[in-house]
Amino acid sequence: MDTEGLPLGRHVDYPRRYDATLLFPIPRAQGRAPLGLADGAPLPFTGNDRWHAYEVSWLDLRGKPVVATLTITVPADTPHLVESKSLKLYLNSFNATRFADAAEVRARIAADLSRAAGGPVQVGAGLPPLASSRADDAFLLDTLDVDIVAYGPPDASLLAADAGDTAAETLRSDLLKSNCPVTGQPDWASVRIAYAGPRIDRAGLLRYLVSFRDHAEFHEQCVERIFADVMARCAPRTLSVEARYTRRGGLDINPWRATPGLAQPAVLRDERQ
Repeated sequence: MDTEGLPLGRHVDYPRRYDATLLFPIPRAQGRAPLGLADGAPLPFTGNDRWHAYEVSWLDLRGKPVVATLTITVPADTPHLVESKSLKLYLNSFNATRFADAAEVRARIAADLSRAAGGPVQVGAGLPPLASSRADDAFLLDTLDVDIVAYGPPDASLLAADAGDTAAETLRSDLLKSNCPVTGQPDWASVRIAYAGPRIDRAGLLRYLVSFRDHAEFHEQCVERIFADVMARCAPRTLSVEARYTRRGGLDINPWRATPGLAQPAVLRDERQ
């Protein structure tokens, strides 16, 4: 088939051997500066970026392929995030390389990612369990009957809260979509916002989340923007924002940001992942 002229992107050479230089770190400060977070200043949130890797393989010492899945956790206070396509290429570089066992592979990945991120990265075997939508006690914003006209850039003015009423609740939407700033391709996610404080206007929050639809920003930066905007406009006492992005290239990412002191939500995967 003649593919010349088709919108299939540029050819990328397949890694022929293990190569840690394929990892491409990006300073988190680039995405935080527009949010008013100065480089080096204390962060208003805690959290991490949890990657699920579904397509990990290497050769044993006799040349027999081994396959595995991994969970990679990058703390939010590391100075760099790792660009997803570079992470995919890096993991593919293990495919034709021999290692003694799975523990050696995990240790090598943890060491390489820690250097790229600038802080300790954890690499664990396997994947977390799937979440059950039937057991989710969050209110699904997508059931609201609302008109929506704003699809980008993200519009924080759509957010509002009632200072005369308080709530402690979790709100969920499966309609979060943004675009990769590198490839322009869509990124899809479910987002969970748990808070305590002035009651957030649900319709306004849904409209705000949909206003990311034509916005180009990395997954981690989108979650930090949501956290910062909700804090600024709605002033909750506590706030937790987690986005579970669907898989691309054998990887999905789940950034979580929360006010310091909050426990991390249950580590789960969505059915869409």
